[in-house]
Amino acid sequence: MSTSELAARWRFWSRFALAGPVVFLCAALVMCGGALWLPEGPAQIDNLVLPIVLFPAIWAALFFYAYLDRSLVRAWAVIGGLSLVHLVVIGVYVMQTMQAAKAAGAGGS
Repeated sequence: MSTSELAARWRFWSRFALAGPVVFLCAALVMCGGALWLPEGPAQIDNLVLPIVLFPAIWAALFFYAYLDRSLVRAWAVIGGLSLVHLVVIGVYVMQTMQAAKAAGAGGS
């Protein structure tokens, strides 16, 4: 097998992995993180409903971007960066919630 065939095979499997499970995971992180940065709205539930309803659109946009971008490295960087940002947002929220629960538990004794 020649070097160009190996490179083509690597690009195919890399793009397949990116456009498949990685994009699905990124869309799920954007959906979960969206509940934290979207405004609540008048009914106090818009920040919960909108990411769930828009999940297919988020997944489709990320999928087509990952599949159609000419630069595979840039596609990995954009989707990885988006995932990382939302993972940090979720992590900060969880840490703040845990600290608030610990402070409420310690103050109530």
